[in-house]
Amino acid sequence: MRQWGFVYLAEGCDPARDVSRVDTGRCLTVLIGVGRVDQVVAAARRLVDEGAQLIELCGAFGPVWTARVIEVVGSEVPVGSVLYGAEATKQLHDLFGA
Repeated sequence: MRQWGFVYLAEGCDPARDVSRVDTGRCLTVLIGVGRVDQVVAAARRLVDEGAQLIELCGAFGPVWTARVIEVVGSEVPVGSVLYGAEATKQLHDLFGA
């Protein structure tokens, strides 16, 4: 793999501005921050259009938005998402509230 992308959700992020690239010389990782869940589809499409061979999504998008990204990206690249186990429920609640 020579390029992949990760989309994360964080308050105040703007996908036009909040883009980071980590290039090891062998693999380019592109991270895009979005401020709203509905921005994930366009961000993922952008990553694929710019050469990403794999997309990973922050766990905040959940299965609904992950499915929407898969619908748009189709079979072009694999799409995965971060999941948290039940053991993380208290910590997540402490971080993000009810």
